[in-house]
Amino acid sequence: MAIEIGIQKLDKFIIVGDRVLIKPKTPHDKTKTGLYLPPGVQERESIQTGYVVKVGPGYPIPAINEIDEPWKDKSDEVKYVPLQPKVGDEAIYLQKSGWEIEFNNEKYVIVPHNAILMLIRDDGLFT
Repeated sequence: MAIEIGIQKLDKFIIVGDRVLIKPKTPHDKTKTGLYLPPGVQERESIQTGYVVKVGPGYPIPAINEIDEPWKDKSDEVKYVPLQPKVGDEAIYLQKSGWEIEFNNEKYVIVPHNAILMLIRDDGLFT
């Protein structure tokens, strides 16, 4: 079951924490040997692949206020440990850990960072 979202632009999405927004690859409708697969077979596979569309800020690190040194700036700004995935990476992820959403009649999956098994990054793809 997918949640439908009525916003018109993908730029309005803000991914929080250690989550990643992935656009799943379209599944193949036949096997390497030429047998046609019924609809829904690929969607039930436990491991899926897709492209990273948006990445959250990462794991939060709490701000440390040092009282010993009054000259230091006392900011309560939370800092983050960044995540490995970058926009455009191909991700291999665990399907059961993700949440499906539907946006503009296209399926997307929000997965936690620890559900991503492997990334394939081709820097020459976007240059």
